[in-house]
Amino acid sequence: MSITLTATKTDSQIQQDVLRELKWDPRVDETEVGVQVKKGIVTLTGTVTSYAKRHAAAEAAHRVSNVLDVANDLQVRIPGIGRKTDAEIADAARRAMLWDVFVPDDRIRTTVSDGWITLEGEVDRWTQREDAERAIRNLAAVAGVVNRITVQAPRADTEEIRSAIEGALERQAEREGRRIAVDVRDGAVTLTGAVRSWGERNAVEQAAGYAPGVRKVESRLVVDSCM
Repeated sequence: MSITLTATKTDSQIQQDVLRELKWDPRVDETEVGVQVKKGIVTLTGTVTSYAKRHAAAEAAHRVSNVLDVANDLQVRIPGIGRKTDAEIADAARRAMLWDVFVPDDRIRTTVSDGWITLEGEVDRWTQREDAERAIRNLAAVAGVVNRITVQAPRADTEEIRSAIEGALERQAEREGRRIAVDVRDGAVTLTGAVRSWGERNAVEQAAGYAPGVRKVESRLVVDSCM
């Protein structure tokens, strides 16, 4: 069996790669984003014109190999021309959730203040909580999202939850499920271990969130691109 090793980059090399990735991503205006790197941790600074761009910039940085984490210090400043009122944003958020088949919109309340949307309510699955935020993240004029939705999942046996998550990870060989420890306490899942990329980390977190009975996922996974 051959083993492919990923060369470690210097902070300067990571910085240049992040800048190239930001330029490559059409959702981001790379001229708005400053990039600093220290020991593999990327800090994004500057001002962008939407919350969606802020999120997209962080996603772009995470895609670069050898990036361990991203501190997203980007500020959102909505342009004054054509700016939406909070009432218009609230209406758009309601419509976005209504049209998303994965979001139980009738169980979710929104509060909009100065462009910030706060989500509240109760859902049955962790994935529904994440889907609600995803549905409104890219709306125009949204300055930020605060997700306070709670998960009231039916109580499930701890061992059943752990077994379901570990089974999902093992089915996806590239996720290296054996390297990940899954701790479950009263429906709250904690993931620890190492993964090769931020994309892999997201996939593992998503797999854990799909398990029945999970009401919270806390990820302590670290990214080690040299493993």
